[in-house]
Amino acid sequence: MKTRYQNGFTLYELLITVLVIGVVVTLGIPNLSAYTQNSRMTSTANDLHSSFLLSRSEAARAKSNITICASANSMAGAAASCGGNFNQGWIIFVDTDGDIVRDAGEAILRPHAAVPNGVNIIPDNGATYFSYAATGLGRGDVNGPSFVTAMICDDRGNVIAPGGASAARRIVVTPIGRSTVIRDKQAIDNAGGVCP
Repeated sequence: MKTRYQNGFTLYELLITVLVIGVVVTLGIPNLSAYTQNSRMTSTANDLHSSFLLSRSEAARAKSNITICASANSMAGAAASCGGNFNQGWIIFVDTDGDIVRDAGEAILRPHAAVPNGVNIIPDNGATYFSYAATGLGRGDVNGPSFVTAMICDDRGNVIAPGGASAARRIVVTPIGRSTVIRDKQAIDNAGGVCP
């Protein structure tokens, strides 16, 4: 008689496999959620920070006023204009006449789309712009209060996140135009940063 071999899984092997997959999914889903939230926060903070760095370097390079402003229609191409809040997006443009208003003919250097859902950029003074002079230095308050500091928050607020840093971010722009992102919870608390 020939011995026949059967390929496949036994019931016990299948149950053990399903159990292992269930444990991995149970442990992995909460971590994946925290990872996604941290990625959104980091991405938003880095995008805003890099926009300030680009604006400053471009102002010094081109010897022209460069303005970064909140824009409700940032992705509208040539029709993009200032207005709205930073959650809706922002644009960086050559502000030839220095009036913080994007006029026809003023080139857009970089538009940025709205921030991810659940992430909020909250300027402390309600500012919607920051402008750099042709020297690469900040111009100060030109047309209302200029951007100085802002909290970048999600629903977690300013709490310790995995890795020991704060779940929130605080971006600070000095009057001369240098920007930095603060991630340390104690430093954010000391600076008066509060998430709503």
